[in-house]
Amino acid sequence: MDTNPSNLSPSLDDAARMNRLAELAVKVGLGLVPGQELVMTSPVEALPLARLITEHAYKAGASLVTTLFSDEHSTLLRYRFGPDEGFDTSSAWLFEGMAAAFRSGAARLAIVGSDPSLLSEQDPGKVARANRAQSKAYRPALDLIADSYINWTLVPFAHPAWARAVFPEAAPEEAVRRLWDAIYSITRVDTPDPIAAWAAHNANLKARQDRLNEQRFHSLRFRGPGTDLIVGLAEGHAWMGGASKAKNGVYGNPNIPTEEVFTTPHRARTQGTVSATKPLSHQGTLIDGIRVRFEEGAIVEAHATRGQAVLEQMISTDAGARQLGEVALVPSSNPIARSGILFLNTLFDENAASHIALGQAYSKCFVAEFSEEELVRRGANRSLIHVDWMIGSPEIEVDGLDEAGHATPVMRGGEWVD
Repeated sequence: MDTNPSNLSPSLDDAARMNRLAELAVKVGLGLVPGQELVMTSPVEALPLARLITEHAYKAGASLVTTLFSDEHSTLLRYRFGPDEGFDTSSAWLFEGMAAAFRSGAARLAIVGSDPSLLSEQDPGKVARANRAQSKAYRPALDLIADSYINWTLVPFAHPAWARAVFPEAAPEEAVRRLWDAIYSITRVDTPDPIAAWAAHNANLKARQDRLNEQRFHSLRFRGPGTDLIVGLAEGHAWMGGASKAKNGVYGNPNIPTEEVFTTPHRARTQGTVSATKPLSHQGTLIDGIRVRFEEGAIVEAHATRGQAVLEQMISTDAGARQLGEVALVPSSNPIARSGILFLNTLFDENAASHIALGQAYSKCFVAEFSEEELVRRGANRSLIHVDWMIGSPEIEVDGLDEAGHATPVMRGGEWVD
């Protein structure tokens, strides 16, 4: 974590820092434009941040802000008292309504922060069924997000249960404070001018994606402890990172924070073995020690030292759940990695290390806009899930391969090779 005083703004109280984060969410994350609606989701614990984001959204000209709150205690009551058949049900009407809002031009913001082990003691079969039902119901809205039809973003909140999981040795209030300090540092809230800092950061990510697009690699090879993996890249793939323009013409940062450049793999051209370098917090369950083997693009063996049943359920969601929809490169010198914190939250941990994602591909990661049929022909994967997990570290070497298999060093010691 950057604690150089010259790089930090004068001391701000917590209210001022949270206000800055809310402003970043609206101006940098969403790029919200006057007259645009906003649909926001949030845990109930994040009400103070949700209210600040609502304020900044209206100041930016939002026509309407609609917030949907979730409650983890209520989620657990479902597993305690809900009928078995109910775990195959989800609120399709809600997600259809969100999709209708997006088609009408609404932006999407999700405040993220939850107990990473919320469902770890629950029946993994019920967890998988509930996740599958929700994924199917959410598909109309997810397709519009994955297709960059709208501007959207994710921003963090220091949920108390999340803080306790990250800093188990600290008293509860101290854990929350330490997590907020990390969030504010990593999201650049603590710099003298956060918006300017994000503009510079986005420019650096743009330069890196341009370099990778010029090199036009046919595939990437990851090698290191427990890993020897070749990830073929989709035909006509394009690297992206940082700020991007949605199809509605609005520029924004889909993730606050973000440190990655990413593209679309070819769903049938991943081969070899890969080991996760960080645990995966998935739908309230922690999966650790992941090691899988790919053949012809699909996982044929999957192991985990913790959360094996949930891992197996996840990759059995549908045919595309065993194939890749994203590959991303992240240098180890980034602020999240430098913090030395295992966040147990994909928004942070995926940006601490290079990673892959099982499931749905992003259609925006191509050199042009293609039809669904053409995207599939070029290798894009389709699935109800999109789950990122980390495979990078300073011990993992990354090479770019041309079609003949000739290698160009891309990352060594966790850093870019220029």
